Amino acid sequence: MSTPYKPRPSSSGPRRDDHRGPGGPGGGKKRYIRKKFCRFCAEKELAIDYKNAYMIKQFVSERGKIVPRRITGNCAKHQRKLTVEIKKARIIALIAFTATQVR
Repeated sequence: MSTPYKPRPSSSGPRRDDHRGPGGPGGGKKRYIRKKFCRFCAEKELAIDYKNAYMIKQFVSERGKIVPRRITGNCAKHQRKLTVEIKKARIIALIAFTATQVR
């Protein structure tokens, strides 16, 4: 005797992982995420300059990588300007190209 035909559930039906609440497998609370803003747009007198190594280092990670817009909150215009200035500062050795390893 053959078994009756069971149609597959449609893709719009419930999924196996729908039992989880917000925040992944552990459930959890919804977090409030602060809206990031471009500090150069907010403070007009703050200029992006390759000679200001202290300010430029805030936008470079420990490993020497340029921190992306989604992390820093900069607008596209200022992120492009910042990238150019970081590269200038690297060339004249105000900041390092990579992280220095101390053994």
